[in-house]
Amino acid sequence: MSRPLDVICLGRAAVDLYGQQFGGRLEDMQSFAKYLGGSSANLAAGLARLGARSSMLTRVGDEQMGRFVREALAAEGVDVGHVVTDPSRLTGLVLLGISNQDSFPHIFFRERCADLGLETTDFGADYIASSRALAITGTHLSTEQCYQVVCRAIEFARAAQTRVILDIDYRPVLWGLTAHGSGEERFVASETVSRRIQSVLGDCDILVGTEEEMRIAGGGGDLLDALHTIRNKSSAVLVVKRGPIGCVVLEDEIPGSLDNLITAPGMKVEVLNVVGAGDAFLSGFLHAWLQGENWEGCARYGNASGALVVSRHGCTPAMPTRLELEKYLARAGKAPQPGADPEIDLLHRASTGRNARDNLCVLAFDHRSQFEEMAVGAEPAAPRIAAFKALICDAVSKVAADQEPDMNLGVIVDERYGGSVLARMTADRWWVARPAEAPGSRPVQFEPRSSMGLPLLQWPASHVVKCLITYHPDDELELRLEQEDRVRQLHEDCVALQRELLLEVIATTAGRPCDQHTVANILRRFYDCGVYPDWWKLEPQCAESWQEISSVIEHYDPLCNGVLLLGLDAPEKQLRDSFAVAAAFPICKGFAVGRSIFGDAARPWFDGQLEDEAAIALIAGNYQRMIRFWRQSRAGMREIA
Repeated sequence: MSRPLDVICLGRAAVDLYGQQFGGRLEDMQSFAKYLGGSSANLAAGLARLGARSSMLTRVGDEQMGRFVREALAAEGVDVGHVVTDPSRLTGLVLLGISNQDSFPHIFFRERCADLGLETTDFGADYIASSRALAITGTHLSTEQCYQVVCRAIEFARAAQTRVILDIDYRPVLWGLTAHGSGEERFVASETVSRRIQSVLGDCDILVGTEEEMRIAGGGGDLLDALHTIRNKSSAVLVVKRGPIGCVVLEDEIPGSLDNLITAPGMKVEVLNVVGAGDAFLSGFLHAWLQGENWEGCARYGNASGALVVSRHGCTPAMPTRLELEKYLARAGKAPQPGADPEIDLLHRASTGRNARDNLCVLAFDHRSQFEEMAVGAEPAAPRIAAFKALICDAVSKVAADQEPDMNLGVIVDERYGGSVLARMTADRWWVARPAEAPGSRPVQFEPRSSMGLPLLQWPASHVVKCLITYHPDDELELRLEQEDRVRQLHEDCVALQRELLLEVIATTAGRPCDQHTVANILRRFYDCGVYPDWWKLEPQCAESWQEISSVIEHYDPLCNGVLLLGLDAPEKQLRDSFAVAAAFPICKGFAVGRSIFGDAARPWFDGQLEDEAAIALIAGNYQRMIRFWRQSRAGMREIA
């Protein structure tokens, strides 16, 4: 069917708060990672990552967590046109922990939560008819209001020949059958639950569930008896998930045994967290089904997607992309720890966590020692430096107000003197990077401490971690190895904390000769050390060097965000010439220039010879001119092409 959407996901959309201390009780957790959660939201995001056109039908609260859910879904590529804001309810929350390989305690905070407030007026027949499939979950059969919503959606789906998929998704606690602290309990027999699920089975095209979930759908008792009961009520294709064994797909009659009917075997992986595995399985299964795969192929994709997710922390953030899933399938059996496999992990991070932007024009004013030299005088230096950085921020905002939409603006600013600027730019959702290195350190040192893990945890997740290193391949061995080790540690911290890393490399000031191969060799060395920056920030190069740099990045990390050109206080003419050379290479995404833009305003301002408004105007004019140089260089290359 040719329709605008592939799957509409009706149901739970919440915020997962995952305990970050493994192997402890939920009572003992000290910190939590915040992720998009809820089975239907997980499915919508998982499908979108695999290339499906998914849409979310739910409600969120009119508060920060509701906005987070909406923004997180949209960032994954999910249609959020039917994510309704409910002013009277709060967005659902779940607290989860990983106590051991068999215990994953979680507490659902879902008393009158927003997604249970869905109403039949939140959607119409045309919306349901716009999709090839409607995916619903058993949880949204648990209240009378949501049950009526599901029945109306199914009614519209049947009329439009939209396929109906039911993921049983049985959580006894969400039906009020266990105590709140028993969120991980997966089976409690209940005639009420069985009757409610059975009331919609006749309208389902695909029914998906674990063995326990099939038992509750069939009325409890023996699995085969339950499957027979289901088959008597429905002609749906039955997909029975059997954990590490694999899964079984039943199209017709129920056999006497399932033992010899594994449609696709499971994949051996070391399990970290089983929560979310079912949503991952269904996203992989439906992705293949939408592509016209046979049931064996659908089951294989589902098993692989589930295997990837159980090896990671979180649900939605662990969902694989199509590129990653295909790579894992090609290596089936050779990646027992996919969450720790360097190649697969890089694919996951690069295809989900990176934020590539073309024409990124960055004003870098994270300078500290340079400003400290200029601010020497009778008055305290820190307030004056902070005040000037606020003026630079004003200049950036002034330029942004008149900027063309194809140009992306950003800043690099430090916390020492630019804390207020960081807060302001972050609130306005700019591209923001901030330095990790101590100014002028060689071997590189970090600020405020040698290990950056804890400080980075306190940074907003949107901040790019920038590290400047003065490095040459011919440095003394001890110096080179020490610098490589420190950058590798920083990279590992960024990976663990899901932060983007911008590695700025300056070779020309290292006191050794450089040729057209020097920078490319530096990149090779860091890649061979296991350092895969999301961004590179490099000095201007000749065309031959850019070609070699492009080839190196394409070989090691084809999903790299790209390279930004640094300025090193070069004159405008020199920078303009370097832009003209770099713009011919797609790997070069823009510039990150500082003193060449604000330098001629800084000195007179600190000397008291330039007023604030004049400084803002001068910086803004220089910045606008630099952006125009880049735009003209890129436009010239397009005309040549």
